[in-house]
Amino acid sequence: MGINSETDIEANLQIGPTDHGMVRLYIEAQGIEIPMDFTPDEAEEIASEIAASAKAARSKGS
Repeated sequence: MGINSETDIEANLQIGPTDHGMVRLYIEAQGIEIPMDFTPDEAEEIASEIAASAKAARSKGS
């Protein structure tokens, strides 16, 4: 499965700070729980990548 593959899997995504100063992305789908912790700097880099991807997707959309 790649980035362009469609799927019927539904997932819940939660994002927030931990009490240890990390940023957690918490993904839950079909009984699987995936907590992913990032430093604030890593989280800001991820946020920049998401923003750039959204901009690129808009240019390819309607």
